[in-house]
Amino acid sequence: MYTNCHTYYSLRYGTFSEIELLELAQQNNIKQLALTDINSTSACLSMIKNAPNYNIDVSVGVDFRNGTKQEYVVIAKDNIGFQNINGFLTEHLHKKKDFPELCPKLKNCFFIYPFEKVLELEKKEFSTNEFIGISIVSLRKLLFSCYKHYDNLVIQQPVSFRNQNDYNAHRLLRAIDLNILLSKLPETEQGSKTDKMISKDELLSVFESFPKAIENTNYLLENSNVHFLFNNNRENQNQECYLANKQEDYTYLRKLVFDNIAYRYPHADNIVFQRIEKELKAIKEMDFVSYFLINWDLLQYAKSKNYPYIGRGSGANSIVAYIIGITNVDPIELDLYFERFINVYRSSPPDFDLDFSWRDRDDITHYIFNRFKNTALMGTYVTFKFRAVVRELGKVFGLPKAEIDSFLKGNNTDTKNDEYIQLIVKYGKLIHGFPNYLSVHSGGILITKKPINYYTATFMPPKGFQTVQIDMNIAEDVGIFKFDILAQRGLSKIKECLEIIAYNQPDAKVADIDMVSKFKSDPAINNMLKTGDCMGVFYVESPAMRVLMTKLETQDYLGLVAASSIIRPGVTNGGMKDEYILRHKFPEKRKNGHPVLLEILKETYGVMVYQEDVLKVAHYFAGLDLGEADILRRGMSGKSRSNKEIRAIEKKFKDNCIIKGYPEKLIEEIWGQVSAFAGYAFAKGHSASYAVESYQSLYLKKYFPLEFMVAVLNNGGGFYSIETYVQEIKMQGGIVEKPCINNSLSETIIQNKTIYLGFQLIKDLEVRTIQKVIESRSTFGIFESFDDFIDRVPISLEQLIILIRIDAFRFTRLDKHQIMWEAHLKVIKKPCDVSAPKLFHSRSVSFKLPEITTNKLIDAYDEMELIGFPLNGYFNLIEKYVVKNILAKDIPLFENKQITIFGKLITLKGTNTAKGDRMNFGTFIDFKGTIFDTVHFPNIAQKYTVRANGVYLITGKVVNDLGYYSIVVDSIKFQKFLPDPRLSNVNNSDKNMFI
Repeated sequence: MYTNCHTYYSLRYGTFSEIELLELAQQNNIKQLALTDINSTSACLSMIKNAPNYNIDVSVGVDFRNGTKQEYVVIAKDNIGFQNINGFLTEHLHKKKDFPELCPKLKNCFFIYPFEKVLELEKKEFSTNEFIGISIVSLRKLLFSCYKHYDNLVIQQPVSFRNQNDYNAHRLLRAIDLNILLSKLPETEQGSKTDKMISKDELLSVFESFPKAIENTNYLLENSNVHFLFNNNRENQNQECYLANKQEDYTYLRKLVFDNIAYRYPHADNIVFQRIEKELKAIKEMDFVSYFLINWDLLQYAKSKNYPYIGRGSGANSIVAYIIGITNVDPIELDLYFERFINVYRSSPPDFDLDFSWRDRDDITHYIFNRFKNTALMGTYVTFKFRAVVRELGKVFGLPKAEIDSFLKGNNTDTKNDEYIQLIVKYGKLIHGFPNYLSVHSGGILITKKPINYYTATFMPPKGFQTVQIDMNIAEDVGIFKFDILAQRGLSKIKECLEIIAYNQPDAKVADIDMVSKFKSDPAINNMLKTGDCMGVFYVESPAMRVLMTKLETQDYLGLVAASSIIRPGVTNGGMKDEYILRHKFPEKRKNGHPVLLEILKETYGVMVYQEDVLKVAHYFAGLDLGEADILRRGMSGKSRSNKEIRAIEKKFKDNCIIKGYPEKLIEEIWGQVSAFAGYAFAKGHSASYAVESYQSLYLKKYFPLEFMVAVLNNGGGFYSIETYVQEIKMQGGIVEKPCINNSLSETIIQNKTIYLGFQLIKDLEVRTIQKVIESRSTFGIFESFDDFIDRVPISLEQLIILIRIDAFRFTRLDKHQIMWEAHLKVIKKPCDVSAPKLFHSRSVSFKLPEITTNKLIDAYDEMELIGFPLNGYFNLIEKYVVKNILAKDIPLFENKQITIFGKLITLKGTNTAKGDRMNFGTFIDFKGTIFDTVHFPNIAQKYTVRANGVYLITGKVVNDLGYYSIVVDSIKFQKFLPDPRLSNVNNSDKNMFI
């Protein structure tokens, strides 16, 4: 009976979910309703899916509004009508244009014009599908209107709120949306307090004088039925065929496989051929052929453009994917679990996460949109977080920012505002979790068999690719499976490194970067893993990974695959990481494992490490069938939203284990390990894919370290700061130069062993300034002098001073302070726009300048301000203390002894102990550039603050944890810098000329 219902997908307007709307209808004995969110169809599929659980017939449509002004409500008669509504909404969202006062005649739709709108338009003529909507409030006006005799009246009682709390939250949301004080919120920008649901009997009683309106309402709702199938009954909504039909697709896929076997398996045996046939049969039967071919097509385009890529995900368990080049992971070599990739219970295709360089992904996306017809990016909703809501509500109530900050830090607030704080907390908790705005999924792309608008409307984000109004969960429920096209910087580093080698060492012999088998068997590369010498290398450079590989003595591909998964929180949180390390290093401890687990998880010593281990344990240990095991695996991966389903699987898991006679303690322990995975464990093929990329980077770092580190710098670094990578370049024998007017480009470059930092690293140096410098130099040659530069490059004095302070004009051999004087005397404030040598040079005026010279300390302070760190390191800035200290390389010689060492902070990571206390793990380098690690237990972490970037004097005990040495800190003290001489030796009036 309700034709105009809203959920909180009416963004910053509605106040409850689609499920809560169904619950509300059930409470009020409502059997029919229409979901019509404001300018959105986000909740429609979910509503259709869930309505049968509440025995409610649901219609869907849109409440079209310009701002908060309602123009009309359109409800779909069927799926084609729904598609037409989505298309109409999409057109206006893309073009950001207002909706017309009269809705165009969309086929297979019902149109409801609110009574107030009909009066405003003085609309007299209506088609058979157009109705006049009457709310409880407008019913009074209708009695005194000529429209009371019209036969096309329907009940249009809006439903936006359940109670006063909802209405209050709505008003707060409207104020947040408009960024105004609640007291300034106009009535025109908010809904009516009467927009609530009443019982069916009450509603019929209110409209009993207008039986035709009741009849029309029933007719409209009974004749609007949008139908989709979900979950186990769903149909595959992805593009069905790559070629003309399914048989052609299968024939083509089979040909691709057999044409390429020799490349992957020069001496293929029966094991390979049996696996191929098994997979091809399953792929065909489960209708995944086009999915494989579309992924293959994307990568053919990438190869044609020489774009590096990594194929990973559960699809990496597939020998078909390996042979046709979607992945570089050999499932035979790694004994990858076939049922993780595909099984007869699985209704969704395997995951292929395709990683491209961050520089290339947009072009890949363009290709997909041009190559395939029905394409869109996957949407996602950014929700309100409690702390963010508190800040927004603080503004709405007019509280000072400082007071809100203080409250969020747990401090006392002004008692006179206690009432407001209580309201903020109350409604902050209510609004927390509401959708805030639509965004774009990190990498999902949809390619559907029907037009995108058949399923949903789309919006247009800044990059210009249409994006759906639904998220991946409901998309999968209805049978739309995304293609994951992701971006990462590790591939960019590899690609750029190869380009740098080509120009810096044109005669160098570089191995085929895809021939990873050679890298896997290189002892020099494997030793880098064992010693943790992986700075800048994809996925393995972090302190935690370095420590883990040292403890495991990782020195081969399989070891790196295991380490890549063990480092994940799921394995760590379940206590499985430490147990794996112990069983790996001490074979006698392997007997601690349960015999069944040791049998099914031989490779990992009975410890669950990979995501498919959940499948194995659930199937072989607990006796679940593969379908149930896959539900469990997906639930633990965050891909299932049904807690009820997971609880049922948990019960069967435990019941089966009891029947098998396992002790209760063991059952709870194993279930705890399964639960600990909770979305964090990697599939083995996924870890193997990452390991392949790591080996590619390791090869480049080992044999072309300077070129590799330059590529790292130019692609945003990695886990560490730019400064740390510059230090690594020095450790590898590189000579690092500050940006230079005659040598540097925007990015960092290398000339033999000399590295010139890029102009883009200089803080506040504008892009257009960089462009002018480079354009003038490339067009007219290098700059002969400072005068030549200011003649040729139009530049503001402020930008010029930045270049002078970083000593970019050192080619002139003039002191930078002398150049600073000349800049003030010779450069006008407003530069001209012409970048070219002057035909006639004005006569140079000579000035007698004061004797002022720079020094290394002044340079260091300028470097810290302009590029973030002193090029010659922080150790030269500290006051020298006579302290007996050691070097990092000697730490193992002092096991269980107290030492003192100077260390420059690289990174500090905090974590909570089992008791909830905060402790820290630190990474430092000594003045030789060698890394060492520290442990700060809670008493030390609380006593000593470690925040500032700089040098610390550390005292502590050397400990050996399974072969890895670190320092348990007893005290740590920040070392003061020598003062900037410009601020200590001159009076205040003279300071500005040097800054």
